[in-house]
Amino acid sequence: MRIAVTGSIATDHLMTFPGRFADQLVADQLHTVSLSFLVDNLDVRRGGVAANICFGMGLLGTRPLLVGAAGSDFDEYRAWLDRHGVDTGSVRISEVLHTARFVCTTDADHNQIGSFYTGAMSEARLIELKAVADRVGGLDLVSIGADDPEGMLRHTEECRSRGIPFAADFSQQIARMDGDEIRILLDGATYLFSNEYEKGLIESKTGWTDAEILAKVGHRVTTLGARGVRIERVGEEPIEVGCPEENVKADPTGVGDAFRAGFLSGLAWGVSLERAAQVGCMLATLVIETVGTQEYTLHRTHFMDRFTKAYGHDAAAEVRTHLV
Repeated sequence: MRIAVTGSIATDHLMTFPGRFADQLVADQLHTVSLSFLVDNLDVRRGGVAANICFGMGLLGTRPLLVGAAGSDFDEYRAWLDRHGVDTGSVRISEVLHTARFVCTTDADHNQIGSFYTGAMSEARLIELKAVADRVGGLDLVSIGADDPEGMLRHTEECRSRGIPFAADFSQQIARMDGDEIRILLDGATYLFSNEYEKGLIESKTGWTDAEILAKVGHRVTTLGARGVRIERVGEEPIEVGCPEENVKADPTGVGDAFRAGFLSGLAWGVSLERAAQVGCMLATLVIETVGTQEYTLHRTHFMDRFTKAYGHDAAAEVRTHLV
């Protein structure tokens, strides 16, 4: 099963300021702020929703196709993804813009000052999925994640016109999209991904009820935080899957991307929706125990031991044959 994952590709530049931002602000001079903070450390992490999802799928051996736009500074990141089982042959490289970048400084009180540079991500709208499909001999599913909004709309319309099944997964872009755009992005999707808060926001912005949205998509997949995930289909009982026990909660960033990586890998393997969701929850647990979205490792024996403990021997037997 050939799965293409569209969405953002970015790097995070995270810095720590040992003092307090509030101590540097003068109340009657806030209209002319000019500040510079001497930081203690710089942590550069690979990120972007599409790249995060593809990294997880690559670790699971499903060879995903990363579809997005990056800058000429992407070489090192590309090598990292290639080395971890991701097909990066369909990444568009901008001739003039850098890869998208999030720069953030956190103070001792955990207050943050950050900036997001979209950069090459704005060129995602120039990517044609037909060229991707032709390169690999066809696509079985396209996951359309948070990206340049025009790119998301183009990819959705192209999937419809070419009859390619797609998953709608607009996550962070929900806040800036209006109801009309969201209605276009989800109508006819084979899968609709969201968390609980985004689920309510989608209903509020579109004006459609839960039942009306469910009638327009094949499957509604809602992540429930520590409670796991719920999968709904018209006329079927919901499937609910819990999360494995965590060893430690180090960093929640990227947990949703990891779930999607596991779930999509399960679809690629051809296992049941319940098994796919279990794989997603197991991978998400590994991520929450690690600082960074692509810093975790996957050892087959360790993964299967914890998977068996969480979901039983029968479930593990189905998954074990696919995990390489």
